Formats: sequence, C-alpha cells, structure tokens
Amino acid sequence: MEQKAIQRDKSYFEVAEGVWGLTDMFTNVYIVKNESDGSWVLIDAGLKTAYPKIKKMAASLFGENAKPAAILLTHGHFDHTGSLKRLAEEWNVPVYAHYLELPYLTGKSAYPPPDPSVGGGLMTYLSEFYPKHPIDLTGLVEAFPGIDASVPFLPDWTYIPTPGHAPGHVSFWREGDKVLIAGDAFVTTTQESVFSVLTQSKIISGPPKYFTCDWLKAESSVETLASLLPNVVATGHGKPLSGKDMQQELLELAYYFQQLAVPKRGRYIMSPAVTDSSGVVSLPKESSNPVEMLLTVSAVAAVTALGWALFSRYKMQKSYV
Repeated sequence: MEQKAIQRDKSYFEVAEGVWGLTDMFTNVYIVKNESDGSWVLIDAGLKTAYPKIKKMAASLFGENAKPAAILLTHGHFDHTGSLKRLAEEWNVPVYAHYLELPYLTGKSAYPPPDPSVGGGLMTYLSEFYPKHPIDLTGLVEAFPGIDASVPFLPDWTYIPTPGHAPGHVSFWREGDKVLIAGDAFVTTTQESVFSVLTQSKIISGPPKYFTCDWLKAESSVETLASLLPNVVATGHGKPLSGKDMQQELLELAYYFQQLAVPKRGRYIMSPAVTDSSGVVSLPKESSNPVEMLLTVSAVAAVTALGWALFSRYKMQKSYV
C-alpha cells in the first residue's frame, strides 16, 4: 500500500524504511512511522506553503483525515515552522522541541538575527528580509521529556543535541539502520546559492551560513554526526544521500570544517551569540561594510526574479501531483 502511494504521488519521496520526505520551495519536512504500532510523527513543518502538501502526503500514506501522534522540531527557524501552528491546532497534537528552543517558540525571544555579511549567494543577502519575530505556540509546544534522549512516539529513535545553527537544534538518529535526520546541522546542497537551491545540487555542506550563530558549536555538532557514520542522511535542505561517498564527504566536512563551512567574514565568526533558556542574552556587534550594503540593495532588486523562479518551480512540482 505505502509503496504504491509513493509511486502515485511524486510530490514526496522515500528516505528509508518508514521515513518519507517532502520538499516545499527550498525546505524539507519528514514523516516517520512507528513500526511497532503504526502511528507516525511529522518532523518540522516547512514554510506556510507546505501545509497542503503535508496534508496530502499524510492522507496518501495513512488515509484521509490521518493525523500524527506529535510534531517534532529540529529547530524553530521560520522555514521549519511556517505551517506549524495551523497543523498543530488542526490536528490537536503536541509539538516537541529542545528546551533551548522554547523561548523562540513561545514568543519570549527572537532568534539571533541573520547575518547577510557572510556571503555565498543571493539567499544569504536576502536573509536580511527573512521573518525575524518569534512565533508563540504557548500551550502547544513542550520540551522533549526526560534526559535519556528518547524521542516521543518513536521508540527506535533518539535525539542528538546539535547546536550552532540554532541554540537548541537537534538531529534524529535511528541506530538500527543508521538513518540520520540532521535538520540544518549540515545540509546536502549549497543553501546560500539560489542556483543550488533551484537545482537541488547534491553536496554535503555546512549549516546555512546566514542563520548560524555559533560556529564552534556548529563544528562540534558536525563532528558528532560524522562520527556516527550514517548510512542515510536527510537534511532540512537538499536531497537525501547515502553510501560510502556520502560518509566520506561528511567526514571531510567535519575534519576541514573551518575551511569548508565557516565563512571568512561575518558577525558571529569571532564571537557567537550568547543564549540561554530565556533566549538571547547578548549579541556581537553587527558588521558594517559598504560593499555588503550595496550587495544587499542589489539583492532587493533580485527578489522579484527569485520569487518568480521559486513560484515556477512550485507550479512545476504541483503539476506532477
């Protein structure tokens, strides 16, 4: 039944046994089945435009009006929570995140601001205009329970704290077949580049530079994940990858992280954002550079072209459904 559904509906894809993914615009969401009882969870909630696709994927896999046992978050950046409140309220299910993410999910603190000065492509320069205000899911969201890294409703999985890109970022790990859902701890495309985003070029890359607020922690997180030697990796941006070549690329990213992932300039390079369980405590001084300002202005002029390209891709995806 499930394999037939996958073949009929090309809007989503199979990652591993009991794991499916969906790409909306430039962000991925995942559904994971609990093989022991047939229940399932949604991991991340994409952009606002992901809502109908998520509902359609759930219906295709589990039947009309199917709902998950819970929604789990790798982190709470806007491109991973756009459809979250609507889905959580409609399904009436709990939302789980690491406790260090809760300030940004309950309206108490905005995230450390994005850094358009890190360069790398148009997606970086556009980050100046990405949503910055926290969402308020008070009464819907709660911290992962306990201290044993168990994942609610997924007994075969554990969560791994992987901060750096976001203060309470986590990744999800299934030891039995070494499947890793890494969120944005690292990604499998060059997320700063519009061309790479549109073509979904496959390459193991560090976390999206423009939102990463602590590069030392980000490096440590990649080292932790690389040491697992996963067989399959599924990330917040880019296509799933598997096999020895992927493992080698991930190990190289961990070993050469400073050269391959850390930008040569940027607000958080020398000093990270300081955060705690209440949110942002302090921020390093914002970098100012006339050239960067000019590039930002140029990015504004490119927004229309980018929007059209993304819309065209969205329509193309929709035509396959």
